[in-house]
Amino acid sequence: MSNIIWKIKTFDEFTVPELYAVLKARIDVFIIEQDCPYPDLDNYDQKAVHLWAEENGEILAYCRVFNKGIKYKETSIGRVLTTEMARGKSLGKLLIKYAIETIENRFQTSEIRISAQNYLLKFYSEFGFKDTGKKYLEDDILHTEMFKQ
Repeated sequence: MSNIIWKIKTFDEFTVPELYAVLKARIDVFIIEQDCPYPDLDNYDQKAVHLWAEENGEILAYCRVFNKGIKYKETSIGRVLTTEMARGKSLGKLLIKYAIETIENRFQTSEIRISAQNYLLKFYSEFGFKDTGKKYLEDDILHTEMFKQ
């Protein structure tokens, strides 16, 4: 039996151990694994709704969700990750499903814009995200802007 717990919190609702675990997971995946030094602490965490799965205090999957007008004109999802030990368990799919539900329930919209790493375009298209044609290099990684209506 799995002991996975899903949590959703605003920045001010984090406990210190939760915040530490989330930041550690983001650094492990985006900076260490992807060998990409970038400023993870971007002053947007305070404006985000944070959604994650954990087991025994370890982060398994995580993302940030934003209301309209913060990152884009529309709502958005970002910093999407699945930690190494959790890959292959479909937690990423569950994470995106929950993120979309969170946006629909909290912000009363289904219009979502994301910045997807190119290798994940097919993954996001499974949730109704469409390639906008806007492609760019962000932190030396190819990205594509995607939109879901």
